[in-house]
Amino acid sequence: MSKMIFVNLPVSDLAAATRFYGAIGCEKNEQFSDHQSSSMVWSDSITFQLLATDYFATFTPKKIADAKATSEVLIALSCDSREDVDATVDAGAKAGGEADIRERQELGFMYNRCLADPDGHIFEFIWMDTSAASDTSGQQSGST
Repeated sequence: MSKMIFVNLPVSDLAAATRFYGAIGCEKNEQFSDHQSSSMVWSDSITFQLLATDYFATFTPKKIADAKATSEVLIALSCDSREDVDATVDAGAKAGGEADIRERQELGFMYNRCLADPDGHIFEFIWMDTSAASDTSGQQSGST
């Protein structure tokens, strides 16, 4: 079996979160979704498991972070082109997210925009020319 990542995220409004993740290109996996969670597939190896906050709390003894007030994680996802980055961020903003919560990064070999989902979880959508990136030395490439 190939390795996969399942990113479990607490959400305050499951229906709104499901619409948002659908807008940025995820497909809902009904087999692993119910009234407390939506399994939103980004790729063959990445799935966002959206969990209603009360349900998420059953998986941890810790206080759940308010992602609108506290940074808990930055999730970086690759895109096929600069245009794909822009289209994804714009679609997410139209579906209730907040686009460009920090300045866009244009480094020539890499293009990066940030998007917060309706609950404040931060995503970085990145296009990178890996062959050009290997030719640069000492340049800072953000959080990735």
